[in-house]
Amino acid sequence: MICSCSEDFLLKEPPGALAGSVMESPEGVEGVLIGAYSALQGRSRYGGAMATDWTYGSVPSDDCYKGSSSGDVFTHVERYEVGPYYPYMLERWRDCYEGVARANSVLVFLKAAQAGARPLTDYRAIEVEAEAKFLRAWFHFKANRIFEKIPYIKTQAELGETLPEEVPNSTEGWEDIEADLQFAIDNLPETHPLGDVGRATRYAVMAVKAYAHLYQCEFSDAKPLLDAIIASNNYSLVPNFYDNYNMTTENNAESIFEIQAATSASNHSSILLAGPSMHIHGPAGLGWGSYQPSQNLFEAFQVDVDGLPVLDIADRDPLENDMGIASSDTFVPTDHLLDPRVDWTISRRGIDFLGWGISEGASWIREQSYGGPYMTKKFMHLYSEQSLNNYGRGFDNGKNYRAYRLAHILLWRAEIHVEDGELDEARLLVNQIRNRAKGSDVVMGLCTTYAFDGSPITVDWNQPAANYMIEPYPPGAPAFATKEEARKAVRLEIRLEFATEGHRFFDLRRWEIADEVLNAFIAQDMTFRNFMTGAVYDPEEDDYWPLPREVLDMQHGVLTQDSAYL
Repeated sequence: MICSCSEDFLLKEPPGALAGSVMESPEGVEGVLIGAYSALQGRSRYGGAMATDWTYGSVPSDDCYKGSSSGDVFTHVERYEVGPYYPYMLERWRDCYEGVARANSVLVFLKAAQAGARPLTDYRAIEVEAEAKFLRAWFHFKANRIFEKIPYIKTQAELGETLPEEVPNSTEGWEDIEADLQFAIDNLPETHPLGDVGRATRYAVMAVKAYAHLYQCEFSDAKPLLDAIIASNNYSLVPNFYDNYNMTTENNAESIFEIQAATSASNHSSILLAGPSMHIHGPAGLGWGSYQPSQNLFEAFQVDVDGLPVLDIADRDPLENDMGIASSDTFVPTDHLLDPRVDWTISRRGIDFLGWGISEGASWIREQSYGGPYMTKKFMHLYSEQSLNNYGRGFDNGKNYRAYRLAHILLWRAEIHVEDGELDEARLLVNQIRNRAKGSDVVMGLCTTYAFDGSPITVDWNQPAANYMIEPYPPGAPAFATKEEARKAVRLEIRLEFATEGHRFFDLRRWEIADEVLNAFIAQDMTFRNFMTGAVYDPEEDDYWPLPREVLDMQHGVLTQDSAYL
């Protein structure tokens, strides 16, 4: 019963934890802290989606479809038809508050250890407290992305006479999230504690706090945090866009905070999305065929003759796709000019799939009429990296998730420049991202076989796989002539740079354009596939998800359901 739950989940120790004197020691405290970090991955691939937020950040957006096959309950998320009894809501709640419980356990055992015979050093003790409070804020932030109002659970010592199960969900939790993050900022070093790259630094916490402020449209509060990260010169854009997804270039100069993953012959510590998002058929068919990019996203990567994005959907050209075309039938991919990031993001017919071979289209897709002709690439590993994934066939790979990197910081700062009317400053920051993409390696291998009928496939590996072009915005570009156009340019750049990474729905919501964008997307998508027929996004009801019915029953009279679901 993966969704089973009990009232003491807010208090219980991490599974397998030892109680008493063993934990009330430096070794015990450090072990519990590592357990709290491990909860960043969560336990549920679909409903939890703790590392990547793909279920809630991408599937209900215009970026991706749920994919796979049409016969499961998960389809309700995509159509905005989730109710309080929907099982995945409980998985997300459980994973969030299990993480909170683990972070609070660190604080409890730390306090006991410091009062005992074998305390941590004063310096390390304050560091551990800061790491635990960072994680506690992280898990609550993960909760309030999904549930509009949440209980903020602290240790019993902090709550005083109030029991954890008596804490109401009367606010979004922002004040407590920000307080925990500020404590971490004040007490964490600029470098990774104990030299472990998976631990939070001061700048990682600043990035999270800046994002929390952006969620609340508090631009003046986010600005100094972003400026401090940039001014530190601790981070730089890596030369190649794909270095942010390559397993051999993890924890690189651009990375601010990564959720770590690893495999061994007998076990794995995975971000859990890897296998579900892999192809189900073909040489790379290690997975379930879920999580498929939309035609809308594919067309967003087109550029004009100057190598610049087409900001308005109405001005974009329809791009050829192989929807409904068998692999053995002839299909010629588009020769439209495209941003080269497209083929590091989307798997499509006629293009090399990360060294596993040329994608043959429909024969590699689980149910094309439902999920479309595309697959994601960012969570799958290169063929050359298969030997790095020792657990099973590679379904649960050891690929990290880059939660925060310098590109986020630069584009968020560009957002604020736009709101402050500093349009050229925004243009220059966007151009840093576009110039990196321009100088990056492109996907190679021009395939001139257009029907995959078993005959040899002809590929010129010395030629780019498609007609790629990208240029920075020149001085005086129309895209940065007005605040309205500049907003479009920055927001589109954010979409293209981080496509399929679990952010899009939340961005649309915080920009207050979800109603406009998503209902236009539904209308457009119905011309491509029929699954969204009859679906409507209601900004008053569908901006957040309901609290799980089981949790409301357990804490009857304490927790209150979102009014949209009463």
